Amino acid sequence: MTGSSPSLSAEQGRPAVLAFALLRGAVAAGLGVGSIAVLVLTLWISSPASDSSPGGALHAAAGLWLLAHGAELIRADTLSGVPAPVGLVPLLLAVVPVWLVHRAARDVLVPEEGRPVPLAAGAFAMVVTGYLLVGAAVAYYGRGGPLSVHLPSLLFPAALVVAGAAAAGVWTAAGRPVGPLPSWAPVSLHEALARGRFREQAGTVCRTAAAGVSVLLGGGALLVAVALMWHAHPAQESFVRLAGDWAGRVSVFLLALVLVPNAAVWGAAYGLGPGFALGTASTVTPLAFSGRPALPGFPLLAALPAEGPGTVLTWSAVAVPVAAGATVAWFTVRRAAPPGAAREDAWSPRETALAAALAAVGCGAGTAVLAAAAGGPLGTRALAEFGPVWWLTGAAALAWTALLGVPGALLLRAWRLREPGASTDEEGEAAGKAEPVPAPVQVSVSAPAHEATSRASHGSDRRWWLWSGRRGGGDAAEAAPGSEPDAASAGAPASRPAPAAGGGAPRGPPAAPRPRPDRAESFEPYDFLPTDPWHERTARHERTARPEGAGPSGNS
Repeated sequence: MTGSSPSLSAEQGRPAVLAFALLRGAVAAGLGVGSIAVLVLTLWISSPASDSSPGGALHAAAGLWLLAHGAELIRADTLSGVPAPVGLVPLLLAVVPVWLVHRAARDVLVPEEGRPVPLAAGAFAMVVTGYLLVGAAVAYYGRGGPLSVHLPSLLFPAALVVAGAAAAGVWTAAGRPVGPLPSWAPVSLHEALARGRFREQAGTVCRTAAAGVSVLLGGGALLVAVALMWHAHPAQESFVRLAGDWAGRVSVFLLALVLVPNAAVWGAAYGLGPGFALGTASTVTPLAFSGRPALPGFPLLAALPAEGPGTVLTWSAVAVPVAAGATVAWFTVRRAAPPGAAREDAWSPRETALAAALAAVGCGAGTAVLAAAAGGPLGTRALAEFGPVWWLTGAAALAWTALLGVPGALLLRAWRLREPGASTDEEGEAAGKAEPVPAPVQVSVSAPAHEATSRASHGSDRRWWLWSGRRGGGDAAEAAPGSEPDAASAGAPASRPAPAAGGGAPRGPPAAPRPRPDRAESFEPYDFLPTDPWHERTARHERTARPEGAGPSGNS
């Protein structure tokens, strides 16, 4: 639906293009709401024990769509009668709206036939405005349902998420440029950004940080998978206890599926050391499972370790941050000292250490953002805190990757540069084994008589192939390109090499050098003439201008 767009001519002007961008943002929001509503209504229709109305299902769909943007919901139907907040965002469910708004902002700026391209700032503002207008309408519709939205959370983080996804779409449409920096930035930063080496190092830092975060998430997901297999029986009992019919089990399975990225972040936080909270009075770390956990019945929570102090098996989770630190070191040295590179081509130890340290900072910042998004409250009192603490998790990721990545990068660089570059040595050996190239044959070619006569008669009418390279001064500057200095002025015989290509075989044995009596004979022409179209036209004009019976020089 968002792939096709109406044709707009350039005469319709900027307002029509901005209205089109506004429409694209509204359509992206409508698609997100519609996809979740279809899924919820399908499960509601399939459930034989459903006691709610279609309006209740639509209210639940509206609440889930707002929750996917990071908005906090208020659940009214609680056992105590006190409204309880729900702020745990299913990260996999958040991919749908983020991708839709990113795609809408990107496609508005893609040139299409019959539609002018708006400015980047205008497209960004209109797409975000159209999306937020639909979001405000959905929030107003769901205010009387079982899951109403907490209004301050619509501005932060929901509106911030939409603006960030739209800005990423505009940046993608522009080709993902780096710079230019604002005018108030320091001059040294402008100069550094203009250097190719700085761009290469910045790209290496970003890729290395992303690789470190990916390894942490992958290691956390592996920990969760191993724990689920270890506790397969309790997880199965929890799954069956939550729902008796197949529609309810599908709902529980889908809810567990969209929470898998959250579980991976929790596993990464567990391996880093800070762990995660299961309520206000319980914390799970590799060293101990302490406190009184407030555990709702859910299959993913059945993978938790046993309460009490940690064991050797739980301590082995530190392999996850160790792998992340090794990844930071490896990805840094991949560009700092590639295999086979010479020592002078590699980065200095200071540059290598700085790149690894900056990548560790990026890895810590990315992990902190994911930890903040993966946790949240599930109720009041005991469930007010649920998930990892974002600043502790980010600090632990920074510490692990910096302490392991920086020394590891320096050691790996020293290991790769322990000997001179293999590529340089191999080239030297190959050059030594190569057969010597014979020197060019020195021949002297005398100038034809008609060329000298033509020069004397025409005076200033000299051809470009005779005067190229004579812009300097003296006899040496007047020589033809590639010719040797004047032999008479040097007091020794001179000769010139025959051309390697284009001249054919020599015209005869080498002739003895002769002195040049005047300026007209102060050159030695090549033994070939240009064959370009300009020369052919000039030669044809000279042949037609000569009288009948005239010789080569124009005299009979």
